[in-house]
Amino acid sequence: MSSPDMEQAVPPVCRCAPAAPGVHARPAGRTPLGLERIRIAPESLLGRWQERNASRTIPHCIEQLEVSGVMDNFRRVIGESDAPYRGFVFADSDLYKVIEAVAWEIARSGTHHFDTWLDDAIALIGRVQEPTGYLHTWIQGVRPDKRFAELDRNHEMYVLGHLIQAAVALDRAAGRDDLLQIAIRFAALVDRRFGPGREDGIPGHPVIETALIELYRHTGEVRWLRLAEHLINQRGHDILPDEGFGHRYYQDHAPVRDAVDPTGHAVRQLYLNAGVTDLYLETGEPALHDVMRAQWERAHERKMYLSGAFGSRHRDESFGNDYELPADRAYAETCATIADLHWTWRMLLAGQDRRYADTMERELYNALAAAVDETGTRFFYSNPMQRRPDRFSEENAPAERQPWYSCACCPPNIARTIAQAGAYVATVLQSADGPVLELHQLVACEIDLSDVLGGGVLAVRTRYPADGGISLHVNGPALLPGAAVRVRIPAWVEDVTLRAGGGQRSVSDAERARGYVQIPADEVDGATLQLPLRPRWTTANHRVDAVRGAVALERGPILYCLEQADLPEGAAVDDVFLPGPPVVAELPLSAKDPAPALRVGLSVRAPEGELYRPATWGGATMPSRGVEANLVPFSTWGNRGPGAMRVWIPTI
Repeated sequence: MSSPDMEQAVPPVCRCAPAAPGVHARPAGRTPLGLERIRIAPESLLGRWQERNASRTIPHCIEQLEVSGVMDNFRRVIGESDAPYRGFVFADSDLYKVIEAVAWEIARSGTHHFDTWLDDAIALIGRVQEPTGYLHTWIQGVRPDKRFAELDRNHEMYVLGHLIQAAVALDRAAGRDDLLQIAIRFAALVDRRFGPGREDGIPGHPVIETALIELYRHTGEVRWLRLAEHLINQRGHDILPDEGFGHRYYQDHAPVRDAVDPTGHAVRQLYLNAGVTDLYLETGEPALHDVMRAQWERAHERKMYLSGAFGSRHRDESFGNDYELPADRAYAETCATIADLHWTWRMLLAGQDRRYADTMERELYNALAAAVDETGTRFFYSNPMQRRPDRFSEENAPAERQPWYSCACCPPNIARTIAQAGAYVATVLQSADGPVLELHQLVACEIDLSDVLGGGVLAVRTRYPADGGISLHVNGPALLPGAAVRVRIPAWVEDVTLRAGGGQRSVSDAERARGYVQIPADEVDGATLQLPLRPRWTTANHRVDAVRGAVALERGPILYCLEQADLPEGAAVDDVFLPGPPVVAELPLSAKDPAPALRVGLSVRAPEGELYRPATWGGATMPSRGVEANLVPFSTWGNRGPGAMRVWIPTI
């Protein structure tokens, strides 16, 4: 069991023997398309975001790695800097996430702009790595006595997980494996120490699970799949200490296959779920899919904000109870939305359910889009649904976006997610009649169909989400006979018109219920769909006490909010209400906004009043006056400076 490069011999005290991978039939799910096959149109909303990510956000993150001390943390370990250690114990992961962002940008655009930086950064990482494979600058440079001693808080496996993800991405995108060899050496050390049949140990912060499975997919070495399964199987066996926020905080309160309730630190739960779903995709174990589907439904039907955000409590960055969704005290961490995007994408690959793609769309265009401003260099860590005019500013919940944070997980996470967003657009499903391309995200793009559907390039033309028109064009060889294209019909759509094959028809109720309309191969070229984008008012379940008696405005996938900047003088966001359904008018679309502003008639109460007053019945109301104001896409709030904002507008 021991080896010359193992740091110390450990007794085989594991209590959780893993099942052998592959004992179940691997599920026949959807096949993702590589980034090289999908090119999002640069003039589209998502395409403009990717261009801004490449030109502004990634360079900003690289600059901040120096400013925040992350790079010096590596240099000081080997005597190349005398700066003190700065940041949290997991600060190394910021560098790895930025490298991953660069890798996916290489895959997306073929850029060589970052090559010199990559050379220098990877060379530095290699010099810091120890002969054993160990690599963690806080432990190496500050507390070597803590090596693998406090897995709940020192984040060695979490940091390794991001290292692996960056390394795999870089090898796939650029064909360079120098970082991959570094990652494999560290992963091998963890396997020798905490692998099956060895010492008990699981990370306090998941992410290594899905990283190891991706490493298995990339290298074909089953040891990484076995290690990932082993770490997942150990959950709920009282391995992490029950201190601080307790076992639920770490998702260590119950075995994974029994844990149907999302709980604890939201980001950790959602990253863990991505790994568990990856394990199902590789092993086909039905129990894993069953528990993930049950937990997905509970998370998204009882604990998700309308914007696609998660986490209702600041104290432990956690999910609250079912329906505990305060608007003004929402933590709604950006990384939680990103983690759920990763998990929900894997659930989409595993199952036939339109809700997965709908949810990803909601997250991309609302919670995630709101987390970064129009310059691409200022960020929200938390994303509340209401900002009071006198709300105090907290470190991770400031009144306006910040260029960086002491806990800087969110900015580089945004960078790596947007760089790879094209991978979420479409998948291929093998049906009895032939291959089917499924268009999950309604974005202007070009999709290479060669060796997939036998055709050339599928061009999707649309201005969605500003406009609901979508057209399909096949450039090059015709699609294979029996092939088809399925286009997602969002759940909020009431009627859809399809023109294809020289005819026109309405999409049937059955097709809308399934969530996709299928177009045969010989009718794809020139096919068009028209999704009506009508403003609609949304209310929450009556158990969401925080917004009972309030409504929110949506148009297509875009959520709207009211900002103080759009109210007339003397009217305050906190005093606004709707006495009845107002007329909503669309304003002309500006070049930089994702959807048009909506003009709404509102009522405003007097700004002051008693804290409590006698109840009135039978329709009696407090004095008020009417005003008109623009509601703007939630993703754009705060771009005009700090100020009050609300998504949910009271009706009483």
